[in-house]
Amino acid sequence: MDFRLLKHVITLAETLHFGRASELCHISPSTLSRSIQQVEAELGTRLFERDNRHVTLTPQGLAFQHYAKETLEQWEMQKRTLAATAAQLRGEISIYCSVTASYSFLYELLSDVRTRHPGIELKLHTGDPADAMSRVLEGADDMAITPRPRIPPSALAFKSLTRSPLLFIAPREAHDWLPNQPESSTAEQWRDVPMILSEAGLSREYANTWFKAMGITPRIYAQVAGHEAIVSMVGLGFGVGVVPKIVLDNSPLAERVQVLNVKPELPHYDVGVCVLNRRLKNPMIDAFWATVTPR
Repeated sequence: MDFRLLKHVITLAETLHFGRASELCHISPSTLSRSIQQVEAELGTRLFERDNRHVTLTPQGLAFQHYAKETLEQWEMQKRTLAATAAQLRGEISIYCSVTASYSFLYELLSDVRTRHPGIELKLHTGDPADAMSRVLEGADDMAITPRPRIPPSALAFKSLTRSPLLFIAPREAHDWLPNQPESSTAEQWRDVPMILSEAGLSREYANTWFKAMGITPRIYAQVAGHEAIVSMVGLGFGVGVVPKIVLDNSPLAERVQVLNVKPELPHYDVGVCVLNRRLKNPMIDAFWATVTPR
């Protein structure tokens, strides 16, 4: 039985008026009349007596009205029960992030998910944040913690977790190539500075834009995957690096480097979680997504 037909019968039985009943059901009187005729044909009996002025229930119609009400109540109860069961989601979600992001965000994120949805298994992959969005777009991972790009791909949804400044860091020891007055940078001060930069990603884009605005091509000492290695190489005295503050805050080598008060400053990093828009239709992904809030 089509549950819509049951609702049509119940509404007509309660109003005994085709016009009012059709309005309540958001259908035309002719559609309502066909619904009643279909139910009566399936049952092999008349449920209503009607003429041009009156509609009345037959004894069979009264009995069927009770049945229809009980059936719909049981149906609604069953839907609520199944929905509650479905809330106990089970399955696997894979997340990609940098090592620093795993320190900074994952514990709280995963704690929230484990508390609310203990049946969801979480698989973690770590690596260069420059690869994060491509891994989600290609389907290698369900989600990624990543900096928001200047123009995010339209296929991705993005939720911000925090904002972090991008910093120029240098060795604590004196070197003749260190800028004398980074707070008033000039092309001459930076022309011979050995730079340790990310191979790709947003920090590299911002650094390239900064040097272009200065009118110079940076002297690249090393290009590395991941920001954590930049802190190590700078601490060893190989050059000046560019890293997000959140990376420096979580680095065990933070005391071996200094932050240069460079002007003009680099833009901030907007760090968050990204996922394919179409994947949000998956109940597990949507449940995880709902736990993501700014830290």
